[in-house]
Amino acid sequence: MTSGEDEVAVASSEKASGKREQKRRRRLISGPGMLLVWLYGVMVVGAVSRSAVQISTDFGKAPLAYTLSAVAGVVYGFITYSLVRGGDRARRAAFACCALELAGVLIVGVWTLVEPSAFPDATVWSDFGMGYLFIPVILPLTAMYWLRKGVLRHGAEAAEA
Repeated sequence: MTSGEDEVAVASSEKASGKREQKRRRRLISGPGMLLVWLYGVMVVGAVSRSAVQISTDFGKAPLAYTLSAVAGVVYGFITYSLVRGGDRARRAAFACCALELAGVLIVGVWTLVEPSAFPDATVWSDFGMGYLFIPVILPLTAMYWLRKGVLRHGAEAAEA
């Protein structure tokens, strides 16, 4: 093989690799992924706007609750970004953030039941997200299932190739 043929083969391989990566990225926001992006986007707007108003107007009343709502908004934003970005790294990052989100919802949910005086005002994650129709506890479970299912499906496709 000449050096020119080597270059063509490498360029062709890189082009095919780029198309496969683009396909994988699209998969994160296809079907149920699009619904997850939409729901997480709504949660970003809800959590960030709620915490911004609460922090700017009455932070002294419940600083822990308002700060946790802001943290929830940042977590939701990162998950939304990761889902839209796509790719294997984004999938892993989104999965890790969903696990962090679920842990936060469960910890804060239990904490608000055990020690309600620590939260004079509700957070996004108070009472397991009851103020948000339990979406904060259902959403990460659903997203983790969907992200994991995609990894398993992608692994099966790679094994077939």
